[in-house]
Amino acid sequence: MIQYKLGPVEASFAAIIWDNEPLTSAELVKLCQEKLRWKKSTTYTVLRRLCQRGLFQNENGTVTSLVSREDFAARQSREFVDEAFGGSLPRFLAAFSGGRGLTGEEAAQLQKLIDQSREEGSK
Repeated sequence: MIQYKLGPVEASFAAIIWDNEPLTSAELVKLCQEKLRWKKSTTYTVLRRLCQRGLFQNENGTVTSLVSREDFAARQSREFVDEAFGGSLPRFLAAFSGGRGLTGEEAAQLQKLIDQSREEGSK
């Protein structure tokens, strides 16, 4: 099962892969040295950990994602709403807006999502 929580360092590492994939493990080591100031061993340790968690793969020295950045973010968001708001999207939106209200554009975008969801649910 994929774990959808990453610490800040793991998130930075994952972003490097998502931004540059596919890339060789040697290219990943070089990027991590430049951007994170990591040693080769640190890069391989974190890569192995995230491969074991099902996010990435390193096959024949080529690193690619098994879960896209968008899918990861969507799943992470759902887990947050489930944990923090008992799965209630309306409670989340109320907390998120914090009493500031929505702009007309934001309301229109939300209405579009609601309408699309209704259409998909009736199929």
